[in-house]
Amino acid sequence: MSSFGEWTTAYGLPAFAYTADQERDPRAEWDPVLDPPTRRHFAHVGNRRITLVSDNYGLSDLFDEHTGLLWLTRGTGVTRVGGLSTDISGSERVFGPTFAVVRVADDQVALERTVLCPEGEQPWVLIRLRVRNLLDSPVRLELTEEWAARAARIELITGAVDTDDPGLELELLGEVRTRSGLLRVPLELEAGAERVLDFRYGLLDSPPGTASVESSLAALRARLPSASATRAPEAEREIPWHAALLTGAACADGVLGGHTLDQGSCYSFRHGFNGAARDPLQHALPLVHIEPDLALSVLRNTCAWGGPDGDLPYALGPGKQPWTDLFRPSDQNLWALWLAAEYLSATGDEAAFHAKVPYHPIHGAPEVPLQENLRRQFRFLTDTVGRGEHGHLRILNADWNDMAITESGVPREVMIAQGESVLNSAMAAWVLPRYATLAERLGDAATAAEARKLGEELRELVAGEWNGRWYRRAYGPGAVVGDDDLWLEVQPWAVLCGAAPPERAVELLRTIERTAAADSPLGARLRWPARDAYGPGGVGTIWYAVNMTLVWAAAEHLPELAWDWWRRMTLAAHTEAYPDVWEGTLSGPDAYLAPETGRPGRTWDLADVGVAMQAYPVANLHSHSQPLLAYLRLLGVEPFRRPRGGARFASRVLEVGP
Repeated sequence: MSSFGEWTTAYGLPAFAYTADQERDPRAEWDPVLDPPTRRHFAHVGNRRITLVSDNYGLSDLFDEHTGLLWLTRGTGVTRVGGLSTDISGSERVFGPTFAVVRVADDQVALERTVLCPEGEQPWVLIRLRVRNLLDSPVRLELTEEWAARAARIELITGAVDTDDPGLELELLGEVRTRSGLLRVPLELEAGAERVLDFRYGLLDSPPGTASVESSLAALRARLPSASATRAPEAEREIPWHAALLTGAACADGVLGGHTLDQGSCYSFRHGFNGAARDPLQHALPLVHIEPDLALSVLRNTCAWGGPDGDLPYALGPGKQPWTDLFRPSDQNLWALWLAAEYLSATGDEAAFHAKVPYHPIHGAPEVPLQENLRRQFRFLTDTVGRGEHGHLRILNADWNDMAITESGVPREVMIAQGESVLNSAMAAWVLPRYATLAERLGDAATAAEARKLGEELRELVAGEWNGRWYRRAYGPGAVVGDDDLWLEVQPWAVLCGAAPPERAVELLRTIERTAAADSPLGARLRWPARDAYGPGGVGTIWYAVNMTLVWAAAEHLPELAWDWWRRMTLAAHTEAYPDVWEGTLSGPDAYLAPETGRPGRTWDLADVGVAMQAYPVANLHSHSQPLLAYLRLLGVEPFRRPRGGARFASRVLEVGP
């Protein structure tokens, strides 16, 4: 059980009752590394526009990415009635999938305060107050609802800087609205009587329409998927929870169109960039089977980051401008091609690929159909990324692993110019045949044939990288990377693309369980026996994105092991192993530190260069999207294949039975 509370239900939805007194319990304090130690624990939820950050002090932050990375306000939102206030650490606090509840009471009255993100794209939150007279006689009180405008823009790397109030307003629904952030309401309550008041706060540019607490909660219950698995009972709670927090991170993009699905955590909320481009594409993959319209919107939005040459920038900066100073990854187009194929396979929506999508405004280029945008990305992969001396796709200055160049042992400039990524080849050997099917269905036989041929050539090359224990990772001039140590990220893709015959796949997966995954409650380490560079002196890290592919690779060959590995990805597993660590309770980072490290169950830092996941170790979408996608893969939900079942999953667009 968590040291901070326990799972419950609220409004018929999974929720977490926070019961700790963070001011008295020493276990509440944690170190963000880049900032002073704190006892603040928080959780992110949202709708398709606004993000609500609720904390254990009963306070709220509001975040909006519509035109840039902007904190609308921070550390505010308090209700007072009589002698009660909702911003005390001893209150009853509940974190829900799109809401937060605080309950306080004294001898006179009881107050329940719910702050909720309404369904849709409203840039404001609803606040429902329920006040009940506990006395046997009437009572006359004044209630105040107060919010402060504490806006901040997020600067690249360095963090938040105060900025002007973006126009926040507070409204008592149906009555009065104010820019001051303070409303007073006189209350007269008969003995035992109760009164309910509804407010909204945020950017109130349009009327509330039909949005209400009741309608939003009903719509949420209707849209969240359900699941059950005999071999993983925690799926029943965690699948809808992950779906809610994943979809709640989307934001309607006022610059590029569609929706961004920023991976969040330290990258956006502390360091000011939306990146890498592969990440929203990864996060949207399970949404194809839950809310496909949102998955398509994210695909269109991320394709609009790029230019007409097919290149996708590493990231977008705080104002949604391409940021290319740090990395030029070689793998990003593969994720767009994969998401497109996954979407077409699941929906059959060919018309979506004929609709035009823009390029980033800095290019001044005309819109093209999505199909053509993707074809140009394929051309960029083949013609600009290209292949190296051994026939593998080049690495440029990074592939999925941002630190691969640094850790290769080959001089950086030499590796950028001539290095090859076996990981890229293995992933491409799986992705390109699926993209070929998409191109074929859309009438582009030439591109389909080329993609299929390249995929087959790369699969054969990857098959040749078996060294008797595992698959090699990369090549530099006169250097082989991954002969002496296992780089986990390439191994599952070698299995998935068919480079590993079944017997070898089983051998490899069992080797991983004995080595990289040994004695690790949260999953397999990125490298073994060497350690990766995500911390001073080298540490072992466990990445959601890699463990997802590992579960997927094992699903067909060693299903019991696959289910065991999936359970290690769960919030329940983190709580069981590290009950005193808040990150991993409701949400998490993109990677955890392994048991042998100095901070097991927490996350990485590169403090010497001013960057740390530990500075903002929750609300990374990998901690939600990857368990979701891995669960679907366990059931055999893949592009252009029939599910095999084995457990239950049901959304509005997909139902798979045991």
